[in-house]
Amino acid sequence: MFQGRVTQVIAATALVFSVSAIAEKGVQAVPGEYVVKLKDTHSVMSVQQLSQSLGVEVVEKISPASKAVLVRKNALERESFVIQSLESHPMVANAEPNYIYDINGGTQALPNDPMLDQLWGLINTGSNLTSQVTSREGIDVDVQRGWELETGSRDVVIAVIDTGVDHTIEDLAPNMWTNDAELNGQAGVDDDGNGFVDDIYGYDFANGDGDPMDDHGHGSHCSGTIGAKGNDGKGIVGVAWDVRIMGIKFLTGSGSGTLANAIKSIDYATLMGVNVMSNSWGGGGFSEELKASIERARDAGILFTAAAGNSKSNNDRDPSYPASYDVDNIISVAAIDSDGRLASFSSYGRNTVHVAAPGVGILSTTPDGYKSWSGTSMATPHVSGVAALVLSHVPGISMADLKRRIVGRTSPVSAIRSKVASGGIVSAYHALTDTPAPADPNDPFNWDKNTHNISTPHPYTDAFSQEWTVSVPGASRISIYFSRFETERSYDKVQFLDAAMEVVGEMSGSFDDSFSPVFEGDTITLRFTSDSSVNKYGFDVQAVAYQ
Repeated sequence: MFQGRVTQVIAATALVFSVSAIAEKGVQAVPGEYVVKLKDTHSVMSVQQLSQSLGVEVVEKISPASKAVLVRKNALERESFVIQSLESHPMVANAEPNYIYDINGGTQALPNDPMLDQLWGLINTGSNLTSQVTSREGIDVDVQRGWELETGSRDVVIAVIDTGVDHTIEDLAPNMWTNDAELNGQAGVDDDGNGFVDDIYGYDFANGDGDPMDDHGHGSHCSGTIGAKGNDGKGIVGVAWDVRIMGIKFLTGSGSGTLANAIKSIDYATLMGVNVMSNSWGGGGFSEELKASIERARDAGILFTAAAGNSKSNNDRDPSYPASYDVDNIISVAAIDSDGRLASFSSYGRNTVHVAAPGVGILSTTPDGYKSWSGTSMATPHVSGVAALVLSHVPGISMADLKRRIVGRTSPVSAIRSKVASGGIVSAYHALTDTPAPADPNDPFNWDKNTHNISTPHPYTDAFSQEWTVSVPGASRISIYFSRFETERSYDKVQFLDAAMEVVGEMSGSFDDSFSPVFEGDTITLRFTSDSSVNKYGFDVQAVAYQ
């Protein structure tokens, strides 16, 4: 049941290595793009004619003097093979990668925002947290490599549907969307005729006026993660250095809002032609009308990112709206911590939650300064920011293709493999390059495995206690595979003990189709204990993975 997928992952990894060959040599090029010099007699042909004759997508003619064109190939194709194929064509004089140059002589400088080193969700160095939480280097949205290709564009508009956005915050002001007709119009007049008066920065549906000022902080915090101005020497930087943020307020200062105002907010953003709606809110029951408003956004080609929720629940069984609506433009987002583990509060769902993103101890902008908050609310804007980068890099990309890149090009993380549909954390670099990420070497799914069957009674009984020892002689690391795991969270638990019978790990709650933490050595003991109240299914072990 494991081998086929392992083979596929290895094959995909090999392709990534071929794409990244230039980068490994310290020379950057736009993946899949080539500058092709044509022989004299062919440069007068149209772009369409050249595309047909060359059998590749010709993006544009570069200049009359150069007699060169920019062409695009599948980014997964080996660079040397593409160049050889192009240069063998009778119309081509020579071909070369579309190299990237910058003021640093080929090395992309990081933005000069002074708090960058505190943003582990963007660049996780393993030691850049303000709290005492441990951190695994590299568990981030891979934006540093992404910035080598794209830092954002003011042509992209993200609607933050929330508690509003404080447009006076120094780090947000340069990237705020403005309705120029209203900005330059008369106060109290609907200058652009859209039915909303003085909607300069968006609209406040909670209070029925044109000023979506944030009186809570939540919407401004989300906005900073998406698009705090980058490289301005101030505060933090968002995933996108440049973008336009539209503030739409339907949540009051207490953090709550109504269905009617949520619908108004989504329809307003659709009317105003945004590219992405970022939604860090949820609750209530299934609403046909809320779903219909999201479908109207979908029909307008707008992506809808949504927080999976903070109830620790499995959304496959207990839906959370709007994240759980079955609408094509929704990306549902779970939260992970800096070690790549599902956040203790985060809802999840192998089928209905699409991706994970950093959501614990996230530093961002608020009206009261820079604050570190946690929640799937903090994870969602990371995804919205990545969407902004891709939209900036590939103008005109369809909503469907944008979602495919974000969900289909995540970086695998072992601890969330069975928690979200993609099995990984959103990756700016792989979404931008449309390339698969390599397998997670720490994921026991990719290791050798031995069949090993252990089961509790189903359901287990009150005050149940039993131990089992699992050993793979000679292994350096092992992990236990649970085909099903369901205990009363926090009360009934499995402890893992090493050879010295010291507790080295623990699991409690719901973890179907998942691996235990990875343990050093070749032997581990499972100790299951329950209290005298709620009795759940228990667990079934089917295999032990090892290295």
